[in-house]
Amino acid sequence: MSPFTGTRHLVRLILRRDRVVLPIWILLLAVLPASYASAYAELYQTADERAAYLANTASNPSIVALLGPVFGDSIGALTVQRAGMLVLVAALASLLTVVRHTRTEEEAGRRELLGATVLGRYAGLTAALLVTYAANVLLGLLIAGGLVAAGLPGAGSLIFGAGLALTGVAFATVGGLAAQLTESAGGARGIGLGVLGLAFVLRLAGDAGGSGGAGGKAEWLSWVSPLGWAPRVRAFAGERWWVLLLPVLFAAVVALVAYPISVRRDLGAGVLPPRLGPATAGPRLAGPFGLAWRLHRGQLLGWTLGFGLLGLVLGGAADAAADAVQGNQQVADILARLGGTATLAEAYLGSSLSLTALAAAGYGIQAALRARAEETAGRAEPLLATAVSRSRWLAAHLLFALLGPVVVLAVAGLATGLSYGLSVGDVGGELLRLLGVGLAQVPAVWVLAGLAALLVGWLPRFSSAAWAVLAGCLLLGQIGAVLKLSQWALDVSPFTHTPQVLGDNWTVTPLVALTVITAALLALALRTFQTRDIPTQ
Repeated sequence: MSPFTGTRHLVRLILRRDRVVLPIWILLLAVLPASYASAYAELYQTADERAAYLANTASNPSIVALLGPVFGDSIGALTVQRAGMLVLVAALASLLTVVRHTRTEEEAGRRELLGATVLGRYAGLTAALLVTYAANVLLGLLIAGGLVAAGLPGAGSLIFGAGLALTGVAFATVGGLAAQLTESAGGARGIGLGVLGLAFVLRLAGDAGGSGGAGGKAEWLSWVSPLGWAPRVRAFAGERWWVLLLPVLFAAVVALVAYPISVRRDLGAGVLPPRLGPATAGPRLAGPFGLAWRLHRGQLLGWTLGFGLLGLVLGGAADAAADAVQGNQQVADILARLGGTATLAEAYLGSSLSLTALAAAGYGIQAALRARAEETAGRAEPLLATAVSRSRWLAAHLLFALLGPVVVLAVAGLATGLSYGLSVGDVGGELLRLLGVGLAQVPAVWVLAGLAALLVGWLPRFSSAAWAVLAGCLLLGQIGAVLKLSQWALDVSPFTHTPQVLGDNWTVTPLVALTVITAALLALALRTFQTRDIPTQ
């Protein structure tokens, strides 16, 4: 029997299970670059406007660190920089997809059941990699097609799509290796995210210290990072096709390490020995809330640190972002509409923190869906067979879905206020103001977390649809104001109703309304969870 026997059947199984999640992140990432290109073509129609924007953007280390380097002053070059964060998102989605279909399957015991059939030892890893590779290739082709449709040159569009796709391929392979190193899916995700975080820090330091990739002393750090290769294909600025070999070689080397390990280790085991816990549980694990804290604390810490770093970067870039659009009335109007104030720096801060709220909603959904993950893994049923009530068990997880976003958005607001306050010489005043901006986003985040909770309680098989709702809100927030969509379409997103507290006129009424909606969703979630079967597959 070949070690690849059964791969085709596993590929079909993965596609069947990911029929919702996979198309969501592919289509979401595919549509954004074309929307950026169309927006830039409308907003910066002359070479002088683009040159002014480019001069301010490229000279500010915070903006370059956040978005990446920019090469040239064409619409295509500006679009590539604006879409720089999508490379990170594609890498993250690819890594998590592979871990989910390898180590998570082993931890849940499903891989052992499949292994009792006619299935080769390479089949599981190969199927996960093939599906994720194909998803990235499709994503790259869709991005290239969208950019060409937006009027950009074909060569630059193709190489940008290829660079982003191959970065996803590289980190999908990292996820495959991480799955071989540890016994738990959480540990595999931690290793993979650690590698991704290191790559991002190297890219950030190299781009910020290397004058945006223009040959500075620190630019070599960006060449070391797999996240730094996609920008350096120089799409729309004298394409470097040979750079595409770097992620291919990287993926090949990582795969050559991962495959021999997958054969030599025992099924369910990892290379790194697990750390043994104490023989007896402490008093904090005596109830469902203590257990929920144990399960959620690592994610909460990681999200909090990430939001703190993001806030520092956003605050440091505020003045430069305002200078970059000075004199362009169209951009100023859009920022004012998004940020709620006519002051460009404050409008930039308001719109940026509104965008971080969408990321915080991702954490809220993830925390709410953790209850569903515990159920499907078979760990909820034994607990609920004891004196622990269903409502207390579910409420313990929902507590983190509600309080977690408060923590991360507060940290983002404080970090933004600190960074911006240092730049304008008013740390005390800006800390409080931008903390308020961050906390004002919380009720909108709660609505999506409440929706995820309702799906867990009422329609658990469709609980992953909460991610589709978040994707729709992200699309409306990213391109709604630029495309001047009708107000009724924008009102579908709860984030549209968040008051812009940096403006002169705002009320707490929308915040109260969103909070009431959240309370209703949570009440329905707890009620429906009481009456349905557990587990429900």
